[in-house]
Amino acid sequence: MHVRTNRGFTLIELLIVVAIIGIIAAIAVPGLLRARMSGNEASAIGSLRAINSAQSSYAASCGSGFYAPSLQNLGTAPTAVAGGDGFIGTDLSGAPPVVKSSYEIALTPGAAAAGAPASCNGAAAGTVVSTYFASASPTAGGGVRFFGTNQGATIYQSTAAVPVTQNGQPAGTTPIQ
Repeated sequence: MHVRTNRGFTLIELLIVVAIIGIIAAIAVPGLLRARMSGNEASAIGSLRAINSAQSSYAASCGSGFYAPSLQNLGTAPTAVAGGDGFIGTDLSGAPPVVKSSYEIALTPGAAAAGAPASCNGAAAGTVVSTYFASASPTAGGGVRFFGTNQGATIYQSTAAVPVTQNGQPAGTTPIQ
């Protein structure tokens, strides 16, 4: 007498399992990509809010009422505080271009404030600025919306690059805040 045993799956059974996994993946992947894009956009908005907060703190405590001319300057700690922190985190205070969560974050300074004193963190006299514009532009696969803000602290969105606008609402944008 010969006993027959099953020692695994047949080829048909394996193909059915692979097909089911493929169908589930095809349904799930677009949703995951949209969620990732939404997360990247939320991170960009958060970065611009952090820049607005940092610029307000800088102007109030370090810049004699004026703003920092660069993200690097915002990241520099006041010289009177040995080992202290800057006004913005190291994730945003690097050398341009700063890329965070698939968005390129940039700060465009306005006109230098002539006659302004040196700041408490090393910006030379006359180099701090009276206005600024911060933008977040998506890199490949980062998102579909562009964002921008200025010292008014309102964040604006657009499906195209937000034009640098030192005061008021940039043309072709919608406020999100």
